[in-house]
Amino acid sequence: MGFEGLKARFFEALDRENGSISGAARAVGVNRATAYGWARKAGVRGRGKTGPSGHRGRAEYERLRAAGVRRRDAAAQVGVHERTAQDWDQGIRQIGHSRLRADGRLIDYTTGVITTVAATSGPSVAAVEAELHPRFLTVADRELIADMRREGRSLRAIGRALGRPASTVKREIDARSVDGVYRPHQAQRAWAKSRSRPKDSKLAQVGRLREFVAVKLQERWSPEQICHALLIEFPDDESMRVSPETIYQAVYVQARGGLRREVADALRTGRTRRKPHRSPEQRTRRFVDEMVMISERPAEAQDRAVPGHWEGDLVVGPRSESAIVTLVERSTRYVMLGHLPGGHTAEEVRDVLVPLIQTLPEHLRGSLTWDQGCEMAAHKQFTLATGVPVYFCDPHSPWQRGSNENTNGLLRQYFPTSMAAAASWSG
Repeated sequence: MGFEGLKARFFEALDRENGSISGAARAVGVNRATAYGWARKAGVRGRGKTGPSGHRGRAEYERLRAAGVRRRDAAAQVGVHERTAQDWDQGIRQIGHSRLRADGRLIDYTTGVITTVAATSGPSVAAVEAELHPRFLTVADRELIADMRREGRSLRAIGRALGRPASTVKREIDARSVDGVYRPHQAQRAWAKSRSRPKDSKLAQVGRLREFVAVKLQERWSPEQICHALLIEFPDDESMRVSPETIYQAVYVQARGGLRREVADALRTGRTRRKPHRSPEQRTRRFVDEMVMISERPAEAQDRAVPGHWEGDLVVGPRSESAIVTLVERSTRYVMLGHLPGGHTAEEVRDVLVPLIQTLPEHLRGSLTWDQGCEMAAHKQFTLATGVPVYFCDPHSPWQRGSNENTNGLLRQYFPTSMAAAASWSG
């Protein structure tokens, strides 16, 4: 067998040995130094003696973790330290006294020096082993392609085995083969490296675009206004385009910055940090006692056919020093008022509402609909005292209490919020 044939056998063995250069060298009977030279020239990096982890218990550890075993217990079963197991979970590789993190940071724990590994050094282990959308080929798919290719199977047969078109298999083999040999692990690393396309933000580069955005922010323009203004002022210049999100990232995200702090302070909100937006499931509950929303209100209250269902709110006086409780019956539009001369805390509102409702006959105590104002935090106590359930409107939905909103607007004619009318509120 000639030199080139031995070299081809080595690269085939490299895939069978899960990327171990030493193991592939032993399998084909070549010197380790020669094997490492071949791998270096081909751009292949060694993956350790016993597979990707360099530890014979890594495969068993991953199996235990996939089965739901705790990290500490799985580490004890395969005989490694819990810190090593944590590194495996986080995709961290140990190189001497340093640890290479998945984001490319190489941390030397003896000196504390942190360096960033260049992108040309290849993708991280986490990037290679990441589980992505099913439309992407996995390393197992690539191994199957290589095995069936060595058996002489057709592209269509390989495609049927993978559940993919034969054209997908052909493109993969044509794009990833080296010297006519398809090596699945090298193909996986090459694919993982090609996925990341890091680039600087547009606003991190000095030029007309950044100057335009900075000037407009100092003039208190919003990112949305700036985005649309660029389309109007530079209709034919595609380089003068930026999305509102890019502007926000340049202001708030340090890694994608480009705008000075004084420019960031010019945002209308005046925030120095971005305000997180939580999903409805993650939001903190408005009150300690669970709210019953308006969607659960009985149908008889919704269609106004039966009297006894009320809408309520506060009309607050000057400087919020006093208030009036307003109740409107949905069917008859009958109005009841309760005075709050000293304030409108939850306890004060409760103490006014309870006797006000108790003046009504039993058949007119159907329900009460309120907004989510903090003055109704004692709604559970009110219900226990009166037997009247309280239903809460959705946030920012005043039309769900339309009768009460309309009544409060009329009452404002007699109870304005101007300072000159303060005397009339205390009477």
